[in-house]
Amino acid sequence: MSAPPRNPFNPRLAEGVRRYGFRKWYERELLSSHAHLLLTLLSSVALIGLLEAFQDASLADKLLNVLLFIASGAIGLWSLRRYLYLLTHAEEVANQANCPACGTYARFEVMGEDQRSGQSAVRCRACRQEWTIEA
Repeated sequence: MSAPPRNPFNPRLAEGVRRYGFRKWYERELLSSHAHLLLTLLSSVALIGLLEAFQDASLADKLLNVLLFIASGAIGLWSLRRYLYLLTHAEEVANQANCPACGTYARFEVMGEDQRSGQSAVRCRACRQEWTIEA
């Protein structure tokens, strides 16, 4: 059985660095995380609006408002969780992007990837030093 397709906006580190370069991959991760933060904000506004609409509603409208409140709350929690994951993941990888030999930041090429452990073997473009980044 093959793995499910990945989100094209958030490729794995090795695939993203090969396709876009590290800086663009990192930028895409941050933009995606902040889009989820915006969705969290919009869900919060929807929750406040539903609370306001609940006051003067009929019984049928109140039941609908409760269902929409639950849906908005679930979407808000999911998007907040996704925001925190993407932001933390991008920062963890960025903290490992310095070459241990020469200190050059974000100038590496991916040599290989172990998908089970989430590690990528990389090599510095400046001094050819190899190290492992845990993604």
